[in-house]
Amino acid sequence: MSHVLAAVAWPYANGPRHIGHVSGFGVPSDVFARYMRMAGHDVLMVSGTDEHGTPIQVQADAEGLTPRELADRYNRVIVEDLHGLGLSYDLFTRTTTRNHYAVVQELFEGMYRNGYIVPKTTMGAISPSTGRTLPDRYIEGTCPICGYDSARGDQCDNCGNQLDPIDLINPRSKINGETPKFVETEHFFLDLPALADVLRQWLDTRDGWRPNVLRFSKNLLDDLQPRAITRDLEWGVPIPLDGWRERADKRIYVWFDAVIGYLSASVEWARRSGDPEAWRKWWSTDGEGKDSQSYYFMGKDNIVFHSVIWPALLAGYSGEGSHDGEPGQLGRLNLPTEVVSSEFLTMEGRKFSSSRRVVIYVRDFLERYDADALRYFIAVAGPENNDTDFTWAEFLRRNNDELVAGWGNLVNRSISLAAKNFGAVPPVGPDGLTEADEALLAAGRAGFTTVGELIARHRQKQAIGEAMKVAAEANKYLSDQAPWKLKAEADKPRMGTILHVALQVVSDINTLLTPFLPHSAQKVHELLGGTGVHAPMPVVEEVADLDGGPAYPVLTGDYTQGVRWESVPLEIGRPLAVPKPVFRKLDPSIVDEELARLDG
Repeated sequence: MSHVLAAVAWPYANGPRHIGHVSGFGVPSDVFARYMRMAGHDVLMVSGTDEHGTPIQVQADAEGLTPRELADRYNRVIVEDLHGLGLSYDLFTRTTTRNHYAVVQELFEGMYRNGYIVPKTTMGAISPSTGRTLPDRYIEGTCPICGYDSARGDQCDNCGNQLDPIDLINPRSKINGETPKFVETEHFFLDLPALADVLRQWLDTRDGWRPNVLRFSKNLLDDLQPRAITRDLEWGVPIPLDGWRERADKRIYVWFDAVIGYLSASVEWARRSGDPEAWRKWWSTDGEGKDSQSYYFMGKDNIVFHSVIWPALLAGYSGEGSHDGEPGQLGRLNLPTEVVSSEFLTMEGRKFSSSRRVVIYVRDFLERYDADALRYFIAVAGPENNDTDFTWAEFLRRNNDELVAGWGNLVNRSISLAAKNFGAVPPVGPDGLTEADEALLAAGRAGFTTVGELIARHRQKQAIGEAMKVAAEANKYLSDQAPWKLKAEADKPRMGTILHVALQVVSDINTLLTPFLPHSAQKVHELLGGTGVHAPMPVVEEVADLDGGPAYPVLTGDYTQGVRWESVPLEIGRPLAVPKPVFRKLDPSIVDEELARLDG
């Protein structure tokens, strides 16, 4: 058994999440975490809502709320959405806890002592009408390199070059269109060049990463520049230095504090578990944590923060860059084992856009369709390695032709035949197993190695494909053996053997699909006469802030129960009832209905 950290990207608390979001960070991380737990590893899956920064401030002003009130609203919405999908977080928290503030400030101070955070005077963009800082991404203009007229203040999406807002030609605010005012201001910068060598050495040891992630990350090292980690802002984590912590107009930048959330959430989880030092098993380079593994899940627009910025913070705090230094009170911290980035999901050929109504929010989806139907689509047709388009026609096809007519049909006809003819799981007849029986049972058992290895290597599309192949073989086996034709009393032992084999393979396939389809896996387990928890589910708990702040909801759960990643022989004689369908067949009319909503 090893300690495995599943670190999941932090959704921004300025609105509900849509299905494009959860296809990148949500479902893939949960499939991985569930499998690793089933395989016997000690998994810690953490995340929370990212709640600081100018966008929260801007939206709160527009809605007549305080930033905290806005964050409270959407924190609760997002927690409920992720709960509805069955995402098995050990702790889904938020960045406005006092615990998070303390951990962020500890890393800031440690890196500052080691010389990796330095003060610097720079030119900052200010909104003339509000006097507030304009974040780089809230400024648009013409790229000085390629001439693209919609370049952002941090990057040109056309030529890919990193930019500063002051470099843009004809810069304008995306909030209200005004021309930003650039003023001299003092900020703290992360000295990335001093950490370039340690980052390069670390990336050179990364084997098995998705090629696009590793290639992109290494290319970033060729031109690392110091990066500002504070902002002229009222909403965020205070700067923990004398002469700065009391200032209301300077805060730590949101991208710096958000990535530290992986660590602060682990610390919070440990404190709530009754063992405040337990987080070290997943984070410390010494002791129990030295052999731990950490996997970070996000969309491709977040790669730089996880493959360069976050490792730089960890290395700088541990004193491992060119300035050397000593680790702070948290000790030396592990760098990521792998950055698992998904590509983008589009919708009906268009980018997701809330303002243009090209969107379906998770909560709206779950009001109309089953969670496992969405989880299945993401697993089998999601943006694992390439940008992928979600269409309602394809969702309908996948649900009806694969989930219902493939897997659901196998479950229903196997259990129905056994229930009607035997009332229980039948034994293997006196003539034993045929070659066809043995072959199908072997295929089910082999799936545990094949599917498990693919999930462990983040090849989830292939993994669920292999599991569904076994289901297809089992359906063919039933059709070929045709147990319903064995009506004579003398043929009943053979019928029992066929159905015993079919039910055993259904049980095995159900285990193989449990990481992907936990809601229906629990149902199938019960249809097979099983009792107890097969696929543990998260719960929403209202908790008090550990350090005296306001209460808030968290997503957590007990995942020590449930099925293990192995074939378990079915108990002969276990009672069976005629089953209800596991999946809902959808009417083709939903395509036109959903397209009308999209265009309306």
